[in-house]
Amino acid sequence: MPRALQPSEELAELDAAALRTWSARTLDALGREREEIDAINVYPVADGDTGTNLYLTAEAAHQAVEAVFAASAPDTAETARAMAHGALLGARGNSGTILSQLLRGMAGVLAEGGDGDHLARALAEAAAAARQAVARPVDGTILTVAAAAAVACAGGGPLAQVARAAHAGASTALAATSGQLDVLARAGVVDAGGRGLVAVLGALVETVTGGTPQPPAADTGAVRAAPVTGDVRAVPDSGAVRSPGGAPGPAPGLGPAPDGTCLPEDGPAYEVIYLLEADDDAVALLRARLDALGDSLVVVGGDGLWNVHVHVDDPGAAVEAGVEAGRPHRIRISHFAADAATTPGRTERTERAQRAVVAVVPGEGLAGLCAEAGATTVRTRPGEVPEGDELLDAIRRAHAREVVLLPNDTDLRGTAAEAAERARAEGIRVALIPTRAAVQGIAALAVHEPDRRFDEDVVAMTAAAGATRYAELAVAEHRSFTSAGVCQAGDVLGLIEGDVAVIGKDLTETARTVLDRMLSAGGELVTLVVADDTPPGLAPDLEHHVRRGYLAVDTTTYHAGAGAPPLLIGVE
Repeated sequence: MPRALQPSEELAELDAAALRTWSARTLDALGREREEIDAINVYPVADGDTGTNLYLTAEAAHQAVEAVFAASAPDTAETARAMAHGALLGARGNSGTILSQLLRGMAGVLAEGGDGDHLARALAEAAAAARQAVARPVDGTILTVAAAAAVACAGGGPLAQVARAAHAGASTALAATSGQLDVLARAGVVDAGGRGLVAVLGALVETVTGGTPQPPAADTGAVRAAPVTGDVRAVPDSGAVRSPGGAPGPAPGLGPAPDGTCLPEDGPAYEVIYLLEADDDAVALLRARLDALGDSLVVVGGDGLWNVHVHVDDPGAAVEAGVEAGRPHRIRISHFAADAATTPGRTERTERAQRAVVAVVPGEGLAGLCAEAGATTVRTRPGEVPEGDELLDAIRRAHAREVVLLPNDTDLRGTAAEAAERARAEGIRVALIPTRAAVQGIAALAVHEPDRRFDEDVVAMTAAAGATRYAELAVAEHRSFTSAGVCQAGDVLGLIEGDVAVIGKDLTETARTVLDRMLSAGGELVTLVVADDTPPGLAPDLEHHVRRGYLAVDTTTYHAGAGAPPLLIGVE
């Protein structure tokens, strides 16, 4: 619980207890302002989720802090590191990822001391680290607000004075953001990420002073802060953030041009986020590759663990780049068209969508397919299943009053049920359809109609999933006893409805046998989902096999990409 200060009492140092209080107050502040921040979110994508992403990032940071306090009596350094590490693991969206880097930048300095001078240095380091993490920094964003906060308190001093100065500088810079990006000016709003950062700094002022921070005086003036790579310095002026001696000049497609005209705002269709275990050299190459693939690239972290955020048209390529760099996990792919809604010239309050679908899928190809159909996806990883927190996060990200959850895995039934129950406690109506395989989820999604009554939609999706028999081909890793007999390492296993039904030596021959057994009971449509590492002729061979032997049966083939089983089969 936040520590309550006595009247006129001000902290002289940010110790472990104060950092814990700050994390709690930050979560409370972003919780109060989440909807308002979502409502003004128009840059870099008007998807109305910046407030939610910042809140979820702060929630992860606070949970990490509470975890270290539950385990021991942490010192300031350990608490600061926990707060930053939790934010790194739980970072959501563009602004949430930048917030995690701001906290990481502060943690190193606060570990050395928590007085006002250290806080001023910490904010300067945070602003520099955040700007370095963004591939193409743009003025008029959360980076501008962070830099202005650092400039405003650069002289140091007592802790409360530094905190108040940082908040006032950030507030003034936030007010100026609407004049720095045309997209903000047209909508009549300030930057959503910057507003979130002002809330975070306001929580810091409350922590060290016990009082509500005051808005800056009307005549305070704005701060023009230099884009930073290692230091922050003030340049007196009337309001914009720009390079020393130069006009604003973000990269094409990311904001206003130097002459003030608005550059194209049409951007990539997907947001891709993942954690990555990789060394520094591999990450440097990854940055260059992802920068060429899309925009809004932010890579934060260090010491072997990174959080990668990018907007792209080819989500598979973005994930593959991560695979080449190291080990990506907690992969999240969102399709902007599924939940972005804007009104030309004005941004209205972003309302929750009435209904959404959340689907767990193997392989980035299926994730892209389901995202195109409007679903929020959760990627599975080989040998691992998503945790309940990942499913709950996906339900929240769907930003809908009603959510249909497709676990697509028998082993996920309990976890999905728990996530659904937690979401219901937050006021979201969730229906869990017990899909046991990705092909059942595809069948359910194919009949999804968000305009009909919720119960009717759930019944239709459940019926479509239930009418789909499923099979999977896998390769045995060791000798084992199965329901079809003893298999040896390297044998191809054909699993029908979860049980081993066929043991073979050849992938194609085993797949044909499985198909024949499934179609012996009838069927109208065969769905084949093939992984990247399957032989290129497998799908065409099976399509030909079905056409030749089953004239009334249609075949559809999807590519799952990397990380999926060699072959999934569905028969409807």
